[in-house]
Amino acid sequence: MGFDAVIKNGNVVLRDGVYNVDIGIKNGKIASIAEEITEQANEVIDAKGQYVMPGMIDTHVHISEPGRTEWEGFETGSKALAAGGTTSYVEMPLNAIPATINKETLDLKLEAAKSQNYVDYAFYGGLVPENIDQLEELVDAGVPAFKCFMSAITAEVPGDFVNVDDYALYKGMQKLAELDQILCIHAENPTITAKLADEMVREGRTTAMDYVDSRPIFTEVEAVQRALLFAKETGCKLHFVHISTSEAIQKIREARRDGVDVTVESCTHYFALTAEDVEEIGPRAKCQPPLRKAKDQARLWDELMAGNIDWLTSDHSPCTEDLKQGNIFDAWGGISGAQNNVDIMFDLAVKKRGLPVQKFVDLIATTPAERFNLPNKGEIAVSKDADIILVDPNSSYTLNREDLYYKNKHSAYEGRNIDCRVTKTIVRGNVVYDLEQGIVGEPIGKLMTVNN
Repeated sequence: MGFDAVIKNGNVVLRDGVYNVDIGIKNGKIASIAEEITEQANEVIDAKGQYVMPGMIDTHVHISEPGRTEWEGFETGSKALAAGGTTSYVEMPLNAIPATINKETLDLKLEAAKSQNYVDYAFYGGLVPENIDQLEELVDAGVPAFKCFMSAITAEVPGDFVNVDDYALYKGMQKLAELDQILCIHAENPTITAKLADEMVREGRTTAMDYVDSRPIFTEVEAVQRALLFAKETGCKLHFVHISTSEAIQKIREARRDGVDVTVESCTHYFALTAEDVEEIGPRAKCQPPLRKAKDQARLWDELMAGNIDWLTSDHSPCTEDLKQGNIFDAWGGISGAQNNVDIMFDLAVKKRGLPVQKFVDLIATTPAERFNLPNKGEIAVSKDADIILVDPNSSYTLNREDLYYKNKHSAYEGRNIDCRVTKTIVRGNVVYDLEQGIVGEPIGKLMTVNN
């Protein structure tokens, strides 16, 4: 039949194990997986000594275009994702202006994204107090899930995202249950965290560790418990984003055993960095929920290794560098991390802690594809999209600022030595990143079709 490309000699990660097989790609799809492919191919990719696995699906990315494109745009953000081994992403409804809370604002996002993305993409719908009667039009437009904040958000300009109160959360869950949609939740108690922060600033306690202590573990656990109770009452499907504590994960597991349809993600930075690191790194490592102390991070690692975390994301939340200066309480809360999920977590989880590579693939690709109804993504299998990455487990490098593709080239991971490397990223059969060449070709990313 002939192929557009064949990947040979690699350690290919399939559902049931790792095999030395060839992959034939034709018309953007995986057309053949065999011990040896002898048919002619336009391109042969030699993956000797490397893992060949599905590209990451990062379901927690903030791009900020339109409205705050100076923070991050689709072109630069998707380049960083491609360089990091992500082949598709789902973009959050906030940080751009206006927030994506109805069909009109979704259309603005769709138009802005055209012909700029190097990887495939989809967009969340937002749940805010005033848009419950507009959720169905977002479902009809094909969003894969919805996002809300239980933690406090202050709208800085007209069109900014705002958090839900308990009533809006309850009514929104009722509507989304009726529509059979997933609600993704940022779970932190807004009143306690806000007042603790005010108290610390008033008392002049503004160190990095003071900031961490202003958002204690129980404020995440309490919000998780409240949302789970609402979900049990309404029947709404839930997904908790960027969970940072073992205590919250245990509450989620209990609810799942009790019949609640719920999944949970955590993020690379909660495993790669600790609260103690914030003292050295400063505001570049500020995020919400905050990085946790080393003893608490160790328990989070136990949850990951035990299979109690469903998938991993970046929560890439970029900003201009000036917003990361000065008092940590005043600095923007978000880590630029989209470029360093696969390599850091492969290094830490697979190489250093012995996580089976098939489980790693579940965490970065297979499980989010299944949960978000992306039927062509997340797995190396015949007829799936040829979204494939090559990872060299024997290559080490130090991440420098000049390596970053972000619009604003700063990251909490600058100066970090990483003991593996993404060497090639392929989106629907197209090489979009190569270690030697950098970003390859023009943006070919497409809006992903969601099976609602």
